[in-house]
Amino acid sequence: MSSEIVDVVRLALQEDIGPGDVTSEACIPSTSWATGKFIAREPQVIAGVNLLLLIYQLRGGVYTLSIRKENGQRADDGDVIAEVEGATRTLLSCERVALNFLQRLSGVATLASRFVEQVAGTNCKVLDTRKTTPGLRRLEKMASAAGGATNHRMGLYDAILIKNNHITAAGGVRQAIEAARAASTFPIEIEVRTLPELEEALQHGAEALLLDNMPPDLVRQCVERASSHSRRLPLEASGGINLENVRQYAETGVDYISVGSLTHSPTAADLSLRIHPA
Repeated sequence: MSSEIVDVVRLALQEDIGPGDVTSEACIPSTSWATGKFIAREPQVIAGVNLLLLIYQLRGGVYTLSIRKENGQRADDGDVIAEVEGATRTLLSCERVALNFLQRLSGVATLASRFVEQVAGTNCKVLDTRKTTPGLRRLEKMASAAGGATNHRMGLYDAILIKNNHITAAGGVRQAIEAARAASTFPIEIEVRTLPELEEALQHGAEALLLDNMPPDLVRQCVERASSHSRRLPLEASGGINLENVRQYAETGVDYISVGSLTHSPTAADLSLRIHPA
């Protein structure tokens, strides 16, 4: 587990438990022992279950943990995701943090799987974006991958994507591409919003194109124009794409569709923890 994820989980535990779980300490003897089952309450794709061991390791007091559904596996209503046995106080203190991670990340994975299902049979891949919860990007991208989506750039440091504000600040499409090429060896992807911008990007050596906020008919025209170019560039569609229209976009012939909602607005999956005295 990366130090970044360990830090996130440690912070979540500190945020919720602070100096101590006063309710559990008041109600439950320190010698009490219990078992717990994490249970799916609706069909979903599981993500984040690998964090349970880390959560309990950071708090101590857990004897056994059995994972029944791994990241990326589907669970039906009533399925047991994981079983745990340990100090009752520990299970109670960690309950909300564990469920927060599982519900959020399984929600991301489940939504990603629905988008992937919608484009099945095309050559198009669904990408996630940087529209993530601050501090949770690595985990949310892990969850989108568990749902079958493809991770796009992790941050601003690992890929060049020239967007409209870059173009404006640089003085135009040509100026932005030329400056990026002179400064970096990364492949250059650039956002275009019109056919003239696409033509300019092709003329000046862009290596990938992001077709931003275009209706499907215009995306199809861009695909046809790019396909007739001397070299076929990867094409990505983005903006205004949802479960109702993603298939229509995929059938235009684009290689990728990026979907911000995978991580900025998934519905939390319904899971619960049921604890019983051992």
